[in-house]
Amino acid sequence: MLRFAKAALNVSGQGARHVRLSSTHAPEFHAKYSTGLMVGGFAFCVSVWGFVLTQTGITWNLSPVGKVQPKPWRKAEE
Repeated sequence: MLRFAKAALNVSGQGARHVRLSSTHAPEFHAKYSTGLMVGGFAFCVSVWGFVLTQTGITWNLSPVGKVQPKPWRKAEE
């Protein structure tokens, strides 16, 4: 950061070009970690949904057809 600050003060801009071209460029984050992050995220999602679907006991009620019945009619008490 100090090198860049010194280069920014250089009126000709020659120092900024020197800092930009001479710095050691690490591999881009996405190029370095994208596959691992995608595989890890996929595995995490599959494991969480697998747990939710099999262990939580949630009744999903996918289709109400044939399950919803009207309550018997009650006459109002007079």
